[in-house]
Amino acid sequence: MSYRSILVNLDIDGPILPVVKAAADLAGRFGAKLIGFCAADAPMPMAGPAGASLAAEAWMQMRDDIQTRFKDLHEEFGKLVAGKVVAEWREALDNPTRALAEATRAADLIVMGAVKGAATGDAYRRADPGSIALQAGRPLLVVAHNAEQVRTRNIVVAWKDTREARRALADSLPLLKAAETVTVVTVSTEVDQRVRASLADVMAFLGAHGIEARPELTEGPDEHLALFEALDNNGADLIVSGAYGHSRLREWAFGGVTRSLLDETDRNRFLSS
Repeated sequence: MSYRSILVNLDIDGPILPVVKAAADLAGRFGAKLIGFCAADAPMPMAGPAGASLAAEAWMQMRDDIQTRFKDLHEEFGKLVAGKVVAEWREALDNPTRALAEATRAADLIVMGAVKGAATGDAYRRADPGSIALQAGRPLLVVAHNAEQVRTRNIVVAWKDTREARRALADSLPLLKAAETVTVVTVSTEVDQRVRASLADVMAFLGAHGIEARPELTEGPDEHLALFEALDNNGADLIVSGAYGHSRLREWAFGGVTRSLLDETDRNRFLSS
């Protein structure tokens, strides 16, 4: 398998240059079409009966401003990718998270830039990466803050025997095949035969796809801490993980990594659910 179509999400308030360059570089590596996408909407201002007309005018002006911004971003996107990859542009005057989740049906992979404060961003002007990872039905690659290239030389797979992790492993195969080193990290509070068999099956799965990976099995009570120590020790450029969620929290990696990880901006993350 390969990525034949990559959708890059652009925040309407920018900047878009780093994430577009990173996505274009990735599209170039795989010979994929690059879809530039931006969505935003404006909330209806609160007003009583006497101010309803003024509120409606203000709302229409905000939406007109968004349309103007779409045109500017479309032009900037076109200049950044001209002559580099096959590209197209899409936009939506709609809730960014909902619109992006719907648009991903046209792509094999979603690319978003890491943004500080992503967990508390403006829902009318910025798509929520946690929700996208859980709702889109496509793998999500979150590029490190201001990175203009997705480095994938050293990849760490955060393995736990769950549906989400299995999906992430399969979805990331094109990247894993291109990596120089792949390390499969399993952290468990108790290392038993079942955990060892799970890791052995993953190694065999990767080997069948021509990927020589190194297993790393750690026993300990703090899965979160052990995982991030493994990332640092292996000099990981990219972490591949299942994306876990439930009704109140969006949890990434080993389930103990909660919504606060959305504000982590220095690592490339590949997530599937």
